Amino acid sequence: MPAEVVVGVERLLGAGVVAAVSQPGGFSEGLAARVRLANGRGAFVKAAQSGRAPAVAGFHRREAVISERLSGRAPVPRLLGVYDDGDWVALAFEEIEGRLPAQPWRVEELRRVLETVGELVSLLTPSPVDERFLAARPRLGGWRALTSRRERDALAVLAPWAVERLDDLVGMEAAAVSPFAGETLLHGDLYPFNVLVSPDRVVVIDWPHAWVGAPYCDVVTLLSSARLSGVDPQPLADAHRLTRHLAPGQIDDLLVLHAGFLLKTAVTAGPSADRYLLDMVVALAVASLRWLHERW
Repeated sequence: MPAEVVVGVERLLGAGVVAAVSQPGGFSEGLAARVRLANGRGAFVKAAQSGRAPAVAGFHRREAVISERLSGRAPVPRLLGVYDDGDWVALAFEEIEGRLPAQPWRVEELRRVLETVGELVSLLTPSPVDERFLAARPRLGGWRALTSRRERDALAVLAPWAVERLDDLVGMEAAAVSPFAGETLLHGDLYPFNVLVSPDRVVVIDWPHAWVGAPYCDVVTLLSSARLSGVDPQPLADAHRLTRHLAPGQIDDLLVLHAGFLLKTAVTAGPSADRYLLDMVVALAVASLRWLHERW
């Protein structure tokens, strides 16, 4: 970062930064680092430049507004301050002593994370954040954009089963108009890389894609990732208090819209897109479709 931005962040933190270690596992452009301060304390800093990564800078600005309004009791990082000069935007959070969940998932660790999602729902219903501060729409849906010949051909390489059932998937998406109404603030991007675990707590990080909807949505999104680890998500869904009483179509609709968004993202990405990110997007989409196929 430019020196003047570093100085601005140090003012937020109340001490100079003497060491910074970049953190692995993220997908966004820009800085993501644990920092050590001259007074011995630590913090986590993320930053992006609007001119170089406008989407990420916009996400940071939205996350700042959301984080300021999250319940102090919720298992989320506490926002320490925001630096924004119109070009560079930086967020400083409390340092969380923890690690990303083991991948492939360990079932007991996944159960701990699912319990935390249940706690979040209790704490964030009704939503403490006004919807005008959130994303315009949740990251759901996209099958209709995959119906042309070029997109179908690309989809056939990534998810052949989806091409075979494309008309069904498009129809389900069209019928699922606002099917997830609710009052819960949802994370909206709840995958293993947005969770930190330690022996005594689970913390959910990175909230720029939050939206307000039905309380079970984050549980289904998280469970869909279990298929990547060879874990059958259905018994966990049958046992979780937020999903065990749902009608089959409620989970199916969410899986359809979830996979549609991910595959549309992958198929329509330009040549400059991060291949590592796209590989993960496709893997998560295929995991959701595999669960859907098994349910059908």
